[in-house]
Amino acid sequence: MHSESVRLLEFEAMVLMLHQLRMDRCGAVDDLERSGYLVLNWLRARGPLSISELSESFSVDNSTVYRQTATLLRLGLVERISDPGGGMARKFRVTPSGDRSLDRARHRRTAMLREFLGDWDIEEIADFASRLARFNAEVERYRREQHPAREATESEAMSP
Repeated sequence: MHSESVRLLEFEAMVLMLHQLRMDRCGAVDDLERSGYLVLNWLRARGPLSISELSESFSVDNSTVYRQTATLLRLGLVERISDPGGGMARKFRVTPSGDRSLDRARHRRTAMLREFLGDWDIEEIADFASRLARFNAEVERYRREQHPAREATESEAMSP
C-alpha cells in the first residue's frame, strides 16, 4: 500500500473529525450531544444493550457509558428494560421520544450534508458512501480479529 496515500487518508480523516467537532460545539447540527447521538443510533441499530455491551461497543469505561445513559434516561430518550434474552443485566432501548429526537438530529445532519455536497452528482455521493462503508467494514473486521473476546460480546448483543 502506498504510504503517501495512507498519510493523506489519515490527514483527511483527522480533518473530517475536526469538522464534526466544530459542528457539535457550535450547535450547528442539533441539540443532541454527540455522545447521545451515537448511543441512540447504536441502540436503534442493534436493539437493547446493557451498559457493558455499550462500553465494549464504544471502547470506553462503564462509568462513561453510565453517565451518557443517565442523561438520556433523564431526558426520556431511553428506558431501562429487562433483558429480552432472560439475562440478569438490565438493558437500554430507545423510547418513542428518543426516536423522534434522533430523527430530528438525522434530518438536520443530512440536510447539512446535502449543502456540503451541493456540487456533487449522485454517482459521486453514492461512490463516496460506498467507499466509506467499505472502510468502516474493514475497520470492524480488523477490530474483530484483534479483539475476539470483544466481538463475542457484540455478536451476542446483536442477536435477536
